[in-house]
Amino acid sequence: MAIVIHLDEMMAKRKMSLNELSEKVGITLSNLSIIKNQKAKAIRLNTLDGICRALDCQPGDILKFV
Repeated sequence: MAIVIHLDEMMAKRKMSLNELSEKVGITLSNLSIIKNQKAKAIRLNTLDGICRALDCQPGDILKFV
């Protein structure tokens, strides 16, 4: 079992690029890429909050427990 991150799907639905999301959230492009590519071991709640605000979604839209 694992938590899967569907950030790329939500970005596609909102037609937002990684660069644009990085600027809106205020984290580096490389850190956001790590999250998007399932390489992150942890994510700060304020980062998750920023992503959800920028994409106008809920954490459950991005994170799935499989």
